[in-house]
Amino acid sequence: MPQATPTTEAAPTPRLNRSQWRVIGLASLGGSLEYYDFIIYGIFAQYIAKQFFPAGDAYVSLILSFSVLALGFLARPLGGIVLSTLGDRYGRRPVFLGSLVCTTVSTILIGLLPSYETLGLAAPLILVGLRLVQGICLGGELPGALTYAVEAAPQRSGLACGFIILCVNVGVLVATLVNLGIQYALPPADVASYGWRIAFLLGGFIGCVSYLLRRSLEESPEFLRMHSRARNPIRELLREHWNAVLTGAGVAAVVGGFNGMLYGFVPAYLVQTLHYSPSQTALAMMTALLVSSAGLIVAGWVGDYLPRHLVLRVGSGLLMVAVVPIWSRIAAGSDQLILLMALLSLAFAISSGIWPSILANLFPTRVRFSGIALSYNVSITVLSGFAPLAASAMIGWSGMPSAPAVYIAACTLLTFASTFASRRTDAGPSVMVAAEASPEAV
Repeated sequence: MPQATPTTEAAPTPRLNRSQWRVIGLASLGGSLEYYDFIIYGIFAQYIAKQFFPAGDAYVSLILSFSVLALGFLARPLGGIVLSTLGDRYGRRPVFLGSLVCTTVSTILIGLLPSYETLGLAAPLILVGLRLVQGICLGGELPGALTYAVEAAPQRSGLACGFIILCVNVGVLVATLVNLGIQYALPPADVASYGWRIAFLLGGFIGCVSYLLRRSLEESPEFLRMHSRARNPIRELLREHWNAVLTGAGVAAVVGGFNGMLYGFVPAYLVQTLHYSPSQTALAMMTALLVSSAGLIVAGWVGDYLPRHLVLRVGSGLLMVAVVPIWSRIAAGSDQLILLMALLSLAFAISSGIWPSILANLFPTRVRFSGIALSYNVSITVLSGFAPLAASAMIGWSGMPSAPAVYIAACTLLTFASTFASRRTDAGPSVMVAAEASPEAV
């Protein structure tokens, strides 16, 4: 089926009604849990390393712990392919419910898993298995949420998708607040012993509440209106929309590089390598999240009125210019860590708020879930999953604590380049219409 193309006719931008907000809100719950779990693991990686990967060298132990994080990301493309195929063939709702259940159970089990000292080799093996299950399930969570958002509010997909990312940031913010609370409430020895487990168990509780709420989610109206469904969405996607997949991976590169580095690597890096205090680090991360959240929702809103590819181009260009000098100040041990982290997140906020609506509008309804999942998971797996390992290697090779900033700049350059291809499918303030007049097109 031909890919949707934008018209040049201006379209109205109506307000989102209560039903649309409800669907968008329920769809966002899984993405919030996804990033909560991701951030919690990164924050407490040093403690997890000591309990499950004991080694004579603390650096080696931390590398092994980050490797488990990377393995979870390796499973995401497989999970994204499987879940998005099911979502495009049988519906978004059953996939959403099933993946959330598996993710929640895995998070709870990680919080209860005995250490290496108790179970021996079985402990790290079980941890790896649970992270793989999470990776498989979460490979379809955020892509599914974006699919729901753009199908629930096609004329306001910029704001709708921006709200999804805002809720993802809420998950990160909750993780940061949990870390801050644990660091203040418990002495360092207790945090290392059992405090980190409280964070995972709380994530499991959040997952249970999310499931109870998500059960009332209806099927996507655009999916129900389709007259025919793709028998093999991935095959159709690669045959007819391969260029959109490549463009989408480039659009998501900035979020893969930035989030993977900032949230998967920086918390432990600030404390262990740069010797900032855990409480100061947690406060800086929380401030950065608040600034980023405010900025990204504005960027998503602007994307419903201005050409989205131009908004993304400005945002990615700004981040490329800002990331190295800001990171260098942080690496030098600045006493303005909170301000610098806020400025770095503000530079990222424009790209963070606009990339999801661009990505969602690259694909027609019948393969949208699969298209978003494949593009997004390729970038996240390659650029975000290995960011902590890449950062450690870059610092070790160059001897420069600010070397990871170059990694973020390179990923952002990929996004900047993708804006020149994405403009061909840029909905901007106009409405996406199908090249064929059929109900299954957007």
